[in-house]
Amino acid sequence: MKVTDALHSARRAAARSIGVFFRDVGHGLLEVSHNTLALLGLAVVAGVIFAAGRADIRHQAEVMALEWLQTRHEVRAEDKGDMLVALGDVDAVSRATAVDPKDLPRQQAAVATWISRRYKVAPEPISRLVQEAWAVGSKAGLDPTLILAIMAVESSFNPFAQSPVGAQGLMQVMTRVHDDKYTAFGGNHAAFDPISNLRVGVQVLRECIARAGSLRDGLRFYVGAALIESDGGYVNRVLAEQTFMRSVADGKGVPVTASNFVPAAPRGAAAPAAAATHPSTSPTEPDTSAPADQVALLR
Repeated sequence: MKVTDALHSARRAAARSIGVFFRDVGHGLLEVSHNTLALLGLAVVAGVIFAAGRADIRHQAEVMALEWLQTRHEVRAEDKGDMLVALGDVDAVSRATAVDPKDLPRQQAAVATWISRRYKVAPEPISRLVQEAWAVGSKAGLDPTLILAIMAVESSFNPFAQSPVGAQGLMQVMTRVHDDKYTAFGGNHAAFDPISNLRVGVQVLRECIARAGSLRDGLRFYVGAALIESDGGYVNRVLAEQTFMRSVADGKGVPVTASNFVPAAPRGAAAPAAAATHPSTSPTEPDTSAPADQVALLR
């Protein structure tokens, strides 16, 4: 029994010793931690006091904090899927080729509305093109409805249209042939800017009319049919479309489905008196009647 009691006493003593050891170690670590945190706090306070007395350090800290906040804002915006916050451009509206039809004079507004319905395009960009056609036509001595009629037949008012031979934009100007004319607009890529293409196209049209000596022959030059017998009906289609637009500008009613198809006339023949009075279920399509080699050389 004495041996057993001695073993129990030894185990209890060892357990107490181990417990005391761990308690002492724990208290020691706690004291060290407290002291370390106290020292760290004192260091931070000292650093803040030092930085507060240095304007350059304070300014740098403010910049870093602002950059961090901005980065966090952008990250949160992207996390929410709000890409417009990161990609927004408040100046985008200034690059848009658009104007409210209500801001146009009565004639121009009527033509813009009719074109919009006929070619199924938005009225705002069409209104801007109509406005530009009136302004440029006045300077160039050309009827604005003629300019608009050419755009209708050439591209159906698609500013990104391109023909198989490389005629581009609203008025289907051969960019590589008339690249010098785009210099004033910053380069050839301006062919896809609607206003620039319109202005260059009007200049090309003026040169064609002056070279040919008449409007009809000038249009044949413009489409590249000056050296062949038939223009495929191009001239009659343009003049018929112009007649529609003139009527609309004068306040007359013209169905948006009216066809501008007129049989091709031989060189020098006048347009038929009943040109473009036949109803149709669809407006004109872009002109593809001109021979490719003639278009490439002349337009």
